[in-house]
Amino acid sequence: MSSELELFRRRWRAELAGARQGKKRRRAAEPGGSPSCREPVSGWSSCGGVPLAAPRDGGGEEERREAGYFALARSLLDGKAPGARSRRHHRQPRPGPPPPPVQPAAEPEGGGDNDLLGQLIRDLNEINEVPFFDIQLPYELALKIFQYLGRTELGRCAQVSRTWKVLAEDEVLWYRLCQQEGYLPDASISDCSGWKLALQDCRAKERTLRTNWKNRVGAVSQLQYELGKVLCDVHSCDGVAIAGYTSGDVRLWDTRTWDYTAPILEPVLGSADPGPQPHVSFVRINSSLAVAAYEDGTVNVWSLMIGREPIHHYQHNQRIQALALGLEGAAIATASGFQVKVESPDDRGYWQTTAQFEIQKLVNFLHLVPDVVGSPVTIAAAEDMVYLLKAEESGKVLHSVYGQPVTCLDVSASEAAFGVKGFGWLLNETNKILLYNLETGQCLTKLGSSLGDFTCVNLQNSPPWMLVTGNKDRRVRVYDLRRSKSLCSLYAHHLGVSAVQMDDWKIVSGGEEGLVCVWDQRMGTKLWEMHARHPVRHIWFNTHSLITANIPDEKNPRGASIMDDDLTAHRRHRGIIYAYEFSVDQLARESVLPICRSSYDEVTGYNYNIGLAVPYDNILVT
Repeated sequence: MSSELELFRRRWRAELAGARQGKKRRRAAEPGGSPSCREPVSGWSSCGGVPLAAPRDGGGEEERREAGYFALARSLLDGKAPGARSRRHHRQPRPGPPPPPVQPAAEPEGGGDNDLLGQLIRDLNEINEVPFFDIQLPYELALKIFQYLGRTELGRCAQVSRTWKVLAEDEVLWYRLCQQEGYLPDASISDCSGWKLALQDCRAKERTLRTNWKNRVGAVSQLQYELGKVLCDVHSCDGVAIAGYTSGDVRLWDTRTWDYTAPILEPVLGSADPGPQPHVSFVRINSSLAVAAYEDGTVNVWSLMIGREPIHHYQHNQRIQALALGLEGAAIATASGFQVKVESPDDRGYWQTTAQFEIQKLVNFLHLVPDVVGSPVTIAAAEDMVYLLKAEESGKVLHSVYGQPVTCLDVSASEAAFGVKGFGWLLNETNKILLYNLETGQCLTKLGSSLGDFTCVNLQNSPPWMLVTGNKDRRVRVYDLRRSKSLCSLYAHHLGVSAVQMDDWKIVSGGEEGLVCVWDQRMGTKLWEMHARHPVRHIWFNTHSLITANIPDEKNPRGASIMDDDLTAHRRHRGIIYAYEFSVDQLARESVLPICRSSYDEVTGYNYNIGLAVPYDNILVT
């Protein structure tokens, strides 16, 4: 970089020196000293203010302009006005001997006061926060900076400069973004030979994924566990789903691997007493932990890295009403009766009760605020009150309006959004979504005005400044938080909306009638739909996969089994989990029935009340 700058300076000085030498030669060739304005001499303008180079080989006009620009710049640097100088030269010069030639002063290295290049660099450095000739960082330094920049910082660099070539080439930024989205293998970022190909491949994959989403091209799997009886609750994180059943079993599925054998998470040792086990009430999962809450107040915590046995267990005296697990880390919050308890491990890994709160009403919704440094922060909605609960502090009431119960809740790192039920049209108070700032505790905006209750809201997974809601009035609405207006309203589900999620171009909604709909947000049109029995209670998706769960409301259906000792419930009563994969086309292997793709390694299984000699065989598909 320094050698290129030095070469640039030398070339500029050579041009300036050539202009000065030409000026000296023209002055020496003039007879009788200074020329008169009445009889212009070649090499001077008629106004006598700006020296011009003599025409040479047909390029005189361009050279005259260049020499004039240099003289004009020097006159501006000297603080002289070109117009005033021109007026002085219109006067008749006094007769006398010509002035002695002036020897040019030696120019200091790096640009002195009379050096145009040095002055230009100094002026640019005063204007810009980053020195002008240092804005193109060395390649190795730029790559090291990229290691510490996330998607947001890279996006800001692009927005500020209005180009993808501020610190390095366009492919570097795309490579980082592609790695974060999981499109590229974990390769060395210093190997830049394949960046253009990686960029093209990433864009092609993005187009293919969108096409597959719109046309429902890919693989679909049903995640079922017959011995679990009726499905109670489902949650998922990054393609891994956890399900709890009325049998008391908790099972995991990793949808990222088709040949993955779903394990059953074991209960606490010694808890398998004779008789029926308590139903699973809630399940939650993040990148490292799985949690299940049972009807008898028991809470089990498993590590996804260490075996199938719980690493932590605690008990409530009453039935658990809500369960929350942090998006990252190991904080767990449970609500039972009028008590909210927060559990997390200390620095040595020993679990302890971090905080315990007594509130006035029964909790309906519970969330842990993501990206919190230090002690966990919990948001609890209890009937018509919303609490902000911090460890070592008394519970703070975030919102309370008597007679307006909270109908749904979601939180982000800095805000909480929840639906409140209005008093009706008679008092001009309809159902709304309220958005609160968690730092100030102030209401930022009120969204919507509907006769139906808001049944679901998704703030955490929505794009910045966006929010999507579902309502009993059968509509899905997308709001821009900066304008407090609905960007689109989709007539979605005739029995009401039960689950919803969106990204920058699509919306996936689930209804009480069991329908899953995928919408193009910008066009406001339905792309496709899928129906199953029972309401849709869970939806999760990323760029290439989708997980949905239809969970029955009735956990003890009548006539569920033909025989009293039947270990399962009928298929129509069980509920179902669907996993969609759009990153691959429908393979020949996926076209085979699920029963033919399984090796059936389990010792016992359900025989559908048919007297089979060998209930489970190893079936090989070729």
